[in-house]
Amino acid sequence: MVDPRSRRSVHRALVADFARWDETPAGASVAADGIRRLTDAALGFITGTGMGISCGGDDGDPREASHRPRYQDCPMNGPAPLWNPYAAGALLGAGLLLTFVLTGHGLGASGATTALAAAGSQLIAPEATAANAYFGPMVADGRQVLDTWIVWQVIGVALGGLAGALSAGRFRWQVDGPRRLGVPARLLLAVIGGALAGFGARLSLGCTSGLGLSGASTLATAGFLFLIGFFATGAALGLLTRRLWQ
Repeated sequence: MVDPRSRRSVHRALVADFARWDETPAGASVAADGIRRLTDAALGFITGTGMGISCGGDDGDPREASHRPRYQDCPMNGPAPLWNPYAAGALLGAGLLLTFVLTGHGLGASGATTALAAAGSQLIAPEATAANAYFGPMVADGRQVLDTWIVWQVIGVALGGLAGALSAGRFRWQVDGPRRLGVPARLLLAVIGGALAGFGARLSLGCTSGLGLSGASTLATAGFLFLIGFFATGAALGLLTRRLWQ
């Protein structure tokens, strides 16, 4: 969706164009340019992508210098607009359905980190890993624990996300987290949250992808219970820590 501030910026510029067109020697050209921008903006708003908004550029015409800077906030000069969330959700559902049809199972994520942990444990302490009740069956009979569908799926998701961020101009290195906390505290929270999420995913035999999406899509009771608990806990913690994000 288009940033409302960008819409207002374009709207103000268009109004200014039409307000002064009769005061400018090249009034007809300015008016025509305003009509073109209005048409482009309308198309962008209808499609919900914002890609119809034309920002223009400096073509060396001195008549453009007075009003071109007002379009500097146009989405075309920055990162591509985010997808419509409903469209993204529909595509995710279609992808999940296609996964069931082609492979016989749904999506997953945390199983890849479990496989990575088992492989690391096998490399460092093979005897202890083989005797472990949880990791033992994963590496039994010389199995290549990393050569599984879920590992390749997570690699594909990472590469796809990277390609999408680069193509949209949204790739950058940063440490997300509460705005009132520094980078070390944000990293500590990420480690704690990741450990709790990983433990919960293994305890429930699935994460938001494997149990939530895939489980609920097959009408599994555990999938719906997981989603209810997931959103309720997230909402509660969000309310408790909301001041840290302001």
